[in-house]
Amino acid sequence: MNSHTTDTPAVRPLIKALDQNDTVKESVEHSANELLVANAVLKTEIPDHAQTSDVLHALEKSRVVEERIQESVDELAQVNALLEREVDERIELERQLLATQAALAKTRSALTRQIEASTNRST
Repeated sequence: MNSHTTDTPAVRPLIKALDQNDTVKESVEHSANELLVANAVLKTEIPDHAQTSDVLHALEKSRVVEERIQESVDELAQVNALLEREVDERIELERQLLATQAALAKTRSALTRQIEASTNRST
């Protein structure tokens, strides 16, 4: 889960994407760890004299897959960082928008009062 406290319609899809990405990252990372353990067990449990070229080839392929999975974990972490920055930026932009809208409403109200006062003085 994320730590963002502002949950607005504009930010909600990004927060959902970030949460889903976190879940996928954790799952991929868990799979990488399981593969690492399985490879370590295979390498230590199969005696050197019993390791045929097929077994060695399978172990090498497994190592390559393990590396790719770890690269995916790293890429997902980078995507998470980008999404977190985007969420933070959107939250800040929405805060600024709300402040601007409040200032605009205040200005409109003041102008309306001035126009009404001016109209009342001229009548």
